[in-house]
Amino acid sequence: MTTGTAIGAPPSIASLLGEGPVSLFLDFDGTLVELAPGPDDIRPRSGMADDLAALSQRLDGRAAIVSGRGLSDIEQHIGPLPIAGAGSHGSDIRSADGNTLGEGAHGLPEAIERELRAFASDNSLDYEHKPHGGALHYRSKPQAGEAAHAFAEQLAHKHGWAAQSGKCVVEIVAKSANKGSAVATFLQVSPFAGSRPFFIGDDLTDEAGFAACAKAGGGGILVGDRTDTCAAYRLPDVSSVHEWLEL
Repeated sequence: MTTGTAIGAPPSIASLLGEGPVSLFLDFDGTLVELAPGPDDIRPRSGMADDLAALSQRLDGRAAIVSGRGLSDIEQHIGPLPIAGAGSHGSDIRSADGNTLGEGAHGLPEAIERELRAFASDNSLDYEHKPHGGALHYRSKPQAGEAAHAFAEQLAHKHGWAAQSGKCVVEIVAKSANKGSAVATFLQVSPFAGSRPFFIGDDLTDEAGFAACAKAGGGGILVGDRTDTCAAYRLPDVSSVHEWLEL
């Protein structure tokens, strides 16, 4: 994966559509909603589900949420998801009508979850259960980050799973689960197939999505001021994402 420094804002959606079909893949936390101290503390804007439905309609159905959160978790915050989605870093991929795409989801083995919960309790960290993974959050205790990553990586390796790093979080997910593989799965099926894809995200886990879109002739749009990235474009914050999407 080639990294560099993303340039300025991407062309408008209307401009991109003028060159042919476009698909958009959208991260959730830090992209559509502001980051919060804990995963349950986010405050999505009112009417977000309706806004996403309108965006998807504008793109002839070629819009999807691709998030580290489980899709059911997102729906608890914004209501029924009206567009395609990939939750838990691509472990659970669904079309807009709810049909499963790809290999289907893998639940986190009980042995992994038990050890993650124990580590979180012993180190005063927040543990987040996900339908297809588990996460250690250390935003409230950043000095524990190094130990949390080392523990998660060792635990994942022992059980044949994978550890993924994010902003003040480390997660254990299935080895096949990443946002790039989710994008590739969508691009194999209608209505995404044959489109020029763009991925919007803020975190390290979004880099796989950026790379997958670049490989397919599109690119990544990084949210925030992180420097090393394979994204081609940059937007400064969540509000600018909403503005660019015309939500």
